[in-house]
Amino acid sequence: MPKKKATRTEWDHERIQALRSHLKLTQQELAEKLGTRQQTISEWENGLYRPRGTSATLLSRVAEEVHFKYRS
Repeated sequence: MPKKKATRTEWDHERIQALRSHLKLTQQELAEKLGTRQQTISEWENGLYRPRGTSATLLSRVAEEVHFKYRS
C-alpha cells in the first residue's frame, strides 16, 4: 500500500492572527510559546514572511491542542 503524502497547512498572516486571537495572546506571548522572537510573529502577521519547517509544525500543534480549525 503506498504511503499517504502528509499535507502541510500553509500558515498565512490571517490564520496566524486568528490563532493568536483565539489564544488571547500578544505577539510576545505567542513568540515565547513558539520559542521565537516577537518581531518574527509581527513579520508573519504582516505578510512579510511565512512560517516554515519547525515553526509551521509548532503552529499546527498549538492549533490542534486548542481545537482551532486552521485547515481549509
